[in-house]
Amino acid sequence: MSRFRRLRLCLVTPALAAANNGNWHTASRWARMLDGPFDVLLTDRWRGEPADVLLALHARRSADSIAAWAQAQPDRPIALALTGTDLYRDIHVDAAAQRSLALAARLIVLQERAADDLPAEHRGKAVVCFPSVEPLPEAAAAERPALPPPLRLLMVGHLRAEKDPATAWGALRQLAGRGGWVLDHLGGALDEALARQARALQAELPAYRWLGALPHAQTRERMARAHLLVHPSVIEGAATVIVEAVAAGAPVLASRIPGNVGLLGAGYPGLFEPGDAAGLAALLSECLDDPAMLAALSEAAARRAPLFEPAREQATLRAMLADLLEMPRP
Repeated sequence: MSRFRRLRLCLVTPALAAANNGNWHTASRWARMLDGPFDVLLTDRWRGEPADVLLALHARRSADSIAAWAQAQPDRPIALALTGTDLYRDIHVDAAAQRSLALAARLIVLQERAADDLPAEHRGKAVVCFPSVEPLPEAAAAERPALPPPLRLLMVGHLRAEKDPATAWGALRQLAGRGGWVLDHLGGALDEALARQARALQAELPAYRWLGALPHAQTRERMARAHLLVHPSVIEGAATVIVEAVAAGAPVLASRIPGNVGLLGAGYPGLFEPGDAAGLAALLSECLDDPAMLAALSEAAARRAPLFEPAREQATLRAMLADLLEMPRP
């Protein structure tokens, strides 16, 4: 990569720092990882600034930048990172997103099942780049209280339909007759109807606490103290919260959707069918009743942890861009 050290990379993300969402965290992390070999311009839209390569997040929301780049300088390559809404909705129904796929020379996907959802003619352009997080300081990682109960459960996700908090709430109601657990729910109220349901559940079940959105550092500290993350999403590209939980040593109970399976592995023992509150309740009960279940989850999560190391993500990105810049235009 040394001969590319002075090349300029335009990194386009539809969400900048104020959004504080997954797209922004991915873009800011990649900008740091690519700084050095590249002079990185991080922006929400390409406005004609001089650059040698375009790396864009989101096929639909960055479609204008991708199209403008391809028209203005068709000899300079485009890499496109696909989000969950790209993979599981937009590229199948939206013409602008489909155009972005066709214009990109490389398609970056964030988990090992994602390429299955690409149109067949584009799968050969896919590069799997698992997301990463910096490890927690040892002091924070050592804070997790030892069992016995209560089993400390954590759910992280804004209140919106895609995160499907209602399935988790249904599972918790099935555990209402037994003690030994508490669940803290972190996330802002993006859907007022779901916020009303969260408040009602707090009144109904004292073991459930909806704490709203917290700063990222505080969220990670709570992961370090949790025994188990509950993640019931119905649509997900590659959930940062799963990567953060595994890196913090907290195993996960997650819905069996491609975005979660692609991070945790098809044989991971903590998967339940999406929308299946009874299935999630059964897994939670098993964790409460059988210490071996929690140990098995922890061991399975630990086996996936090396996939999420920063050095691996950085090496994958740099190798992909080196290859892209050396190849002829397709």
